[in-house]
Amino acid sequence: MFPEPPTPGPPSPDTPPDSSRISHGPVPPWALATIVLVSGLLIFSCCFCLYRRCRRRMGKKSQAQAQVHLQEVKELGRSYIDKVQPEVEELEPTPSGPGQQVAEKNELGRLQYSLDYDFQTGQLLVGIVQAEGLAALDIGGSSDPYVRVYLLPDKRRRHETRVHRQTLNPHFGETFAFKVPYVELGGRILVMAVYDFDRFSRNDAIGEVRVPMSSVDLGRPVLAWRELQAAPREEQEKLGDICFSLRYVPTAGKLTVIVLEAKNLKKMDVGGLSDPYVKVHLLQGGKKVRKKKTTIKKNTLNPYYNEAFSFEVPCDQVQKVQVELTVLDYDKLGKNEAIGRVAVGAAAGGAGLRHWADMLANPRRPIAQWHSLRPPDRVRPPPAP
Repeated sequence: MFPEPPTPGPPSPDTPPDSSRISHGPVPPWALATIVLVSGLLIFSCCFCLYRRCRRRMGKKSQAQAQVHLQEVKELGRSYIDKVQPEVEELEPTPSGPGQQVAEKNELGRLQYSLDYDFQTGQLLVGIVQAEGLAALDIGGSSDPYVRVYLLPDKRRRHETRVHRQTLNPHFGETFAFKVPYVELGGRILVMAVYDFDRFSRNDAIGEVRVPMSSVDLGRPVLAWRELQAAPREEQEKLGDICFSLRYVPTAGKLTVIVLEAKNLKKMDVGGLSDPYVKVHLLQGGKKVRKKKTTIKKNTLNPYYNEAFSFEVPCDQVQKVQVELTVLDYDKLGKNEAIGRVAVGAAAGGAGLRHWADMLANPRRPIAQWHSLRPPDRVRPPPAP
């Protein structure tokens, strides 16, 4: 009675596909590859951003640390400059240049000093108060004076004031002590010699004051003015001079020594010449920890090297090291003989300390200076505390 339902046939081409069939089908490989690639790019971008941020922070931190190191080293160098006491043992008075004739005592200036004797400690106290009207030995019409004080006949035990720049009327205000028994003091002569410091050549002697201690009443303190007298010429063996530069980079902890040249070296060979070379030692606590050496220059007393040597010296060790340069004469058959040495460092004195201080006050810049060679057995500075 009722009509039969139609029998299902094959789907028509226009019939949309069944969505349930698609959901159960396999994912195409290209889709998987795209998903993996996009995910990788996202992870890489996140990691790269984190890396750049961390690097920027570390860069700022290291830059700030570098600035701290530079400032600390500069301040350390300036503090050393104030403590410089020139080494003048090898120096001798030199004639004045044009327009600097100072032979007469009234042209040399005068010095004020004080004397007192401490009977409890057995010490002679010598005060260098001031000087005025000193001779102008520099081209600019001024001088860089300092005073060396010692008791003859012992010249090794001496004291020196710091250098006062560009003045003919320096105020020193420094006191030095000599431990001498009172019974021996009458046979001593106090010498107070005024020098004009010159960084690039030999220092000039302006004049000196000699006080025989037998003529002084030490029962009470003495304060006196004395006219400077011309200093006697000191004859001594010349060993020569050496020029080298120092450069320190605090952020890298790198010390560079460039041996430039030497001149007027002592004649060591029979023919009147030498075969010089230079040894460079890094000392710590008075002990040699590193060494370098230049090439040998044959048959010359004025060798030119221009050779650089580097040492690793961290910032916290720069006050504890010294650099020692030794000029030697090479001998093919016998032992190499030392001509002379120079020491620079925080524990050195005079020109050696000044050169070191100038290097620290100017980090990253090479500072060149001439030094007079000293006898090999008398140059090494004491171990740093």
